Amino acid sequence: MTASAALQTRPAYRPYCAEVRSVQHLSPAFTRATFTCEEFEHFGTTGLDQRIKLILPMPDGTTSDFGQRDQEVLDAGLWYERWRETPTAERSPLRTYTVRRVDPDAREIDVDFVVHHGAGPAGAWAETAKPGDDLVIVGPDQRSEHSHLGADWHPGTAKRLLLAGDETAVPAIGSILESLDGRCEVDALLEVPTSADIIRIDAPANFRITWLPRDGAKHGARLTEALTSWCEASPDALAQAASPRPQQIADIDVDVDLLWDSPEDGEGEFYAWMAGEAATIKTLRRHLVTVNGVDRKRVAFMGYWRLGQSEHQE
Repeated sequence: MTASAALQTRPAYRPYCAEVRSVQHLSPAFTRATFTCEEFEHFGTTGLDQRIKLILPMPDGTTSDFGQRDQEVLDAGLWYERWRETPTAERSPLRTYTVRRVDPDAREIDVDFVVHHGAGPAGAWAETAKPGDDLVIVGPDQRSEHSHLGADWHPGTAKRLLLAGDETAVPAIGSILESLDGRCEVDALLEVPTSADIIRIDAPANFRITWLPRDGAKHGARLTEALTSWCEASPDALAQAASPRPQQIADIDVDVDLLWDSPEDGEGEFYAWMAGEAATIKTLRRHLVTVNGVDRKRVAFMGYWRLGQSEHQE
């Protein structure tokens, strides 16, 4: 098989049997785990908001066998099929996260976890994680020509950028901001549980990063207010983003339907990326597209979770 053919047939994602190298408690709500694995030298470097899967230990501390150490399974991309075929009682929980930092040379990646009262399996795991702990991480393989899949940041030609999200979107937004050219005009609206959860993001100094601590307010209220104020203060950006024709957007029942759309790269000066609690993101999208006439092809939105519902498996 030629090198080109190998790139085309190699699965985009694969399991990595990783070990915790260090744990940092960044704030009451955020914990960063640095993982190491010799095979991270091949981990995809797209970064941005690229999704990964965490295969978490079961209550007894073991992880189900779904071929994560079987080279034939890895080469054929059969890990997910094997995981799905595992009886539910014996199947390790799977959760979706975004990678915060990738360093193939050091064989390291960082993952930021939201930890809070009543956290799901991933947050609960992060609260007690320590160096030496094992975790299976399913991530992109740089040797595949499809390793960029799983990223929803598609600004195209846009240089006027708006990012908005709650604490579950902060890791992705942080990674995106740190990747951007300082010549872009950027506003980021970040809602977090408390003032103590304002963490460092190494973005260009001219980017406008607005932290929105809830400090007891209703989830999504601060973010909705901030977006409304941003629209009132940004008529030029909205004019640049106006749809050329009337738009209709289907109403989405966030309790049933997946709230997720990331239009591909296109032409235009403006681009918005929004992620977090589904009902809040639905409100933000409606405000941009329906109320202010922003072209829906310039708005990416992702409902990462639903208020009142536990983390879900995929």
